[in-house]
Amino acid sequence: MAGHPALCGSPAFEHPSPELLAVAMPKKTQMSRFPIHDDLTAPEESLPVLKGLQASAAQLPNFFGVLAGSASALRGYVRFRAELGRGALPAATRERISLAVAEHHRSQPGIALHSRAARRAGLGLDEVAAARDWTSSDEREAAMLRYLRPLAEQRREHPAHLHEEAHEAGWSDQQLLEAMALLALDSFTAMVHIAGEIPADGSVEETRVLRAA
Repeated sequence: MAGHPALCGSPAFEHPSPELLAVAMPKKTQMSRFPIHDDLTAPEESLPVLKGLQASAAQLPNFFGVLAGSASALRGYVRFRAELGRGALPAATRERISLAVAEHHRSQPGIALHSRAARRAGLGLDEVAAARDWTSSDEREAAMLRYLRPLAEQRREHPAHLHEEAHEAGWSDQQLLEAMALLALDSFTAMVHIAGEIPADGSVEETRVLRAA
């Protein structure tokens, strides 16, 4: 794609949060189903973004190494998450949503990552546990999670009263749209972890040896 080598220096590009880059994933398997790329093996079109991510972390998480197999997926993911980070949702709300989605997909890497990030965003342990069950002691936050839950569970209809309740709780249309976008992005993240059986960070070299065997 024309112009992509300058991506990392453009105003539209922002590195993902330190929490996202620092995730340590529980090891489910010794070998990823997808190649885990670095700057020596990644497709050329993925290199500008991959190098930008590497500059932000001591170790590139395996998730991004896998996603580098598609330059379009990698660029889209990084830009999408950066845009949502600049949006209208408070950080604590974003972490509640991410926790609920991770729990829904039983994504242990996501649960571990967003539990830490939620604590840094000011959530107590009770609120972290509540978010994993799509609820909160804060009625405004609970209304948002109730709004999103049927969408995560892929029900054929979305109850109209949940839309009304979310508005009555003080959520704007902009915030509801961004919340649905985050739900979709975190669902994608969990799907890649699960479908790829991505190994724990720190085991990249072991994984490559096994793939070559």
